[in-house]
Amino acid sequence: MRIGFVGTGGIAQAHFDALSQIEEAQLVAFCDLEADRAQRAAARFGGRAYTNWREMLDNETLDALYICVPPHGHDGAEEAAAERGIHLFVEKPVARTLEQAKRIEAAIQKAGVLSMVGYHFRYYGAIERAKERLQGLPVLMVKGAWDGGMPGVPWWRRHELSGGQLVEQTTHIFDLARYLVGEIVEVFTYSLNRPELLHHPDGDVNVSDVVCLKFANGAVGVITDTNGLHAPGEVGLKVYTPERVVEVSWGRMTESEPNRKEEFFSRDNPYLRESQAFLEAIRTGNQSLIRADYSEGVKTLAVTLAADESGRSGKPVVV
Repeated sequence: MRIGFVGTGGIAQAHFDALSQIEEAQLVAFCDLEADRAQRAAARFGGRAYTNWREMLDNETLDALYICVPPHGHDGAEEAAAERGIHLFVEKPVARTLEQAKRIEAAIQKAGVLSMVGYHFRYYGAIERAKERLQGLPVLMVKGAWDGGMPGVPWWRRHELSGGQLVEQTTHIFDLARYLVGEIVEVFTYSLNRPELLHHPDGDVNVSDVVCLKFANGAVGVITDTNGLHAPGEVGLKVYTPERVVEVSWGRMTESEPNRKEEFFSRDNPYLRESQAFLEAIRTGNQSLIRADYSEGVKTLAVTLAADESGRSGKPVVV
């Protein structure tokens, strides 16, 4: 299975480590705007380095392409790869705008290639167990959070480039809410925009957000986020049903019922499991192995962009 990469920075390293454990995965081509970074990746795996993805696609024969670029960095590689019959793994969020995401989605569907989005939480054993334990239960309420600090890369703190915390990191929590509870149909957001609290003079993203959610099945919820913490934060989702409360975070699930509480820990590597599933789906054609295809990524992006729009307009927004 010949694999190429567009983007060899932070998140790509997690995929390098995972794919290096899969025998049939051959990492052969690496493209990055920073030539030294692409060359380091190529040297690690014995592949070739590029600074232009068009040149890479013209010169290489690939079965799959991993797209690991910032939200604003999607510039046609997905569409070009799909036209060549190359299967796509795209890191979240799938684009900076919904219009662009829908264009890429249409290209993938037209080409008939397989796609996966890097919502790796869906591949934790703890999340699998949570989904099983919530199956068929009426959900009363959801609470989620991605409360932490500011990532160090400059593009992240510019709203036009990253979309801010809602779009870039908290997307994982919105996606978990969709995966465990159901579709989100309306949002209302309160946002705090105080650039002086970002500790970066060129930053303009919100410091914190509180998003109220309405689900298609009638459940309600709230998701909070902040990038202003220097103290320990919180990442996770809590789902309330009449007789059972299920809480998840990374590889842990806590289940509480009357007179009973159980903690479940999964020691698995979700980056490895999602790549194993992706490559097996390509090999066998079994699309059910893919828990978040590109269309799922578009749906989660739509929710986060609606939440961002609501925070800026001060009005509820239908997704």
